[in-house]
Amino acid sequence: MKAHVLVVDDDRSITEVLRRALAYEGYSVEVARRGDEALRKVLERQPDLIVLDIMLPGFDGLEVCRRLRAGGNQVPILMLTAKDSIPDRVAGLDTGADDYLVKPMELDELLARVRALLRRRSGEQEEVLRFADLELDTGTRIARRGERTISLSTTEYELLQLFMRRPRQVLTRDVIMERVWGYDFEGESNVLEVYVGYLRTKLEVKGEPRLLHTVRGAGYVLREPSEG
Repeated sequence: MKAHVLVVDDDRSITEVLRRALAYEGYSVEVARRGDEALRKVLERQPDLIVLDIMLPGFDGLEVCRRLRAGGNQVPILMLTAKDSIPDRVAGLDTGADDYLVKPMELDELLARVRALLRRRSGEQEEVLRFADLELDTGTRIARRGERTISLSTTEYELLQLFMRRPRQVLTRDVIMERVWGYDFEGESNVLEVYVGYLRTKLEVKGEPRLLHTVRGAGYVLREPSEG
């Protein structure tokens, strides 16, 4: 079946370009131009991915993202922003977006990021990964630490799965970016550090010992504190 993509932007020229490009790549495409319209269309037909502009009439893309995540919808979201500063990008990620692009964007890069996000959700064998008191169900995409259930965003899940498949192995930043995001981010981006912080917050909410450790100058590793 064709992957279904919802494009949300109030600029008709942009939505038309994206609609044509995504359709040419073989995707089913629907367009919304307001935040409330986007949420309604998600209810009518669950998309496989949303391309979401931040600046929208009604309520903005950040609010759309917040409402979807608050309702438990973990559809991958690629956020578009005209603002190029790191705090603005982090604001989008903080609401639950999985990736972002700064306008004006190159169409080839947008399509590559769409493919990378969609690959995460296809062809995965269901199993339960375990390390220490941490479990990750690849079928439900839910983690558990002891008796506590942990809900994960799409990117948080992909990142945790990578570490749980390679316990005690130091993973470099380049390897993580390639495996989780499917491409390299340019130098100053701190998206990886942001998501490592998100995971640590969720894994340690009850004061549990840290499992995801920073190896300075090398990368990150999943290990028990006694192994450090």
